[in-house]
Amino acid sequence: MKNIVLKLLASMMLFAFVFSANAAASEHAATVAADAPQASKTHKEENYQSKPFSEMITGFLKSTGIVALVNPRPDEMSATGQPMSDFHKGAGRVIMILVTFLLFWLAIAKGFEPLLLLPIAFGGLLANIPVAGIAGEHGFLGVIYQMGLSNEMFPIIIFMGVGAMTDFGPLLSNPKTALLGGAAQFGIFGTLVGAVALSQAGFVDFTLQQASAISIIGGADGPTSIFIATKLAPELLGAIAVASYSYMAMVPIIQPPIMKALTTEAERKIKMSTLRHVSRLEKLVFPILVLVLAILVLPESTPLIGAFMFGNFLKESGVVERLNDTLQNALINITTIFLGLGVGSKLAADQFLVPETMFIMVLGIIAFSVGTAAGVIMAKIMNLFPGTQINPLIGSAGVSAVPMAARVSNKVGMEYDRTNMLLMHAMGPNVAGVIGSAVAAGVLISLFQ
Repeated sequence: MKNIVLKLLASMMLFAFVFSANAAASEHAATVAADAPQASKTHKEENYQSKPFSEMITGFLKSTGIVALVNPRPDEMSATGQPMSDFHKGAGRVIMILVTFLLFWLAIAKGFEPLLLLPIAFGGLLANIPVAGIAGEHGFLGVIYQMGLSNEMFPIIIFMGVGAMTDFGPLLSNPKTALLGGAAQFGIFGTLVGAVALSQAGFVDFTLQQASAISIIGGADGPTSIFIATKLAPELLGAIAVASYSYMAMVPIIQPPIMKALTTEAERKIKMSTLRHVSRLEKLVFPILVLVLAILVLPESTPLIGAFMFGNFLKESGVVERLNDTLQNALINITTIFLGLGVGSKLAADQFLVPETMFIMVLGIIAFSVGTAAGVIMAKIMNLFPGTQINPLIGSAGVSAVPMAARVSNKVGMEYDRTNMLLMHAMGPNVAGVIGSAVAAGVLISLFQ
């Protein structure tokens, strides 16, 4: 009886073991079946076909930039997705690469606005590399352009930094010098009329929006030029930005001959009285007052003026030194890098080497020269009235090239009298010119957008 029971228990244990093994096998099969589709999703058939070594070398040579410049691909598109001519694909790119080398030389050897010309030139060099599509929608230059230029963010951040570095003391101590900054904006509106006249005469085909964007070059204010060009004529952004910053860089070359031609030696030796002390309360109230006036009269100008006054207000408050330091250094430097590369992305041959670009460069230098002359002439007119005499040389600082234009006024004045320090006096119209160009941009945008 005992043996029968043992045999029965052994049989039951064997049955349980077999059943468990079958269940485990079934579960494993189900798991494999469930994983099979996932495995099939990651599986990829090998498409590459083996080629002879000589054929591989030939294919590599055909993919080089040299071949792309000499024998352009017929299916290659521009950064904007438009067809390109063979000239713009080949010789045009070579010309633009040489132009970027010229900008490198001006920035490094001559010291012309290197903080901006170097990133702009390098961006232009990258934008003219064939096949790579660096300035295209998915290229990193295209991404930079979309994230900060197409939405006007970079110019506004630059204005914050410039505001944090600006001292309105010279302007507040001698408010009438603001008239010189206002007079210098005549170059903007005079060039607008000139551009429209050229279009009417049939020399060039500029719309009112394009003419407005070009005319702002007369203010010698790079961020403002970019801001208005992005809004009114983004297709001309590269030419306008390069013209604006190039003429800003060449202030020491362009302005002195105009200043000397319009003044006498006696006028250049005029000494201006010492500036009065400006209280902290005045410096705190001024940016708020200017912003309120802009809101009430010309709200289109408030993005630029608001950013400018915000930066200045942080500086004058004296209680947020960390923020002020960031605006003056880290933030404006980082933004300058991205701004330059983004602008450089528009220096592609198909966008820059067009007849309109030459007219933009010519109109730009005319606008800048007229603005310089208008400021000097306004100072001479003001001297016809009773009161403290103004050295007409500081009138040229009414353009917005801060602080280079003020330094040029001081340098020319010291050529005739080594003791005649005009720098702080010239800063008054200089900062007034920054506000004036932003106001002018607001007027043009409100009229023509």
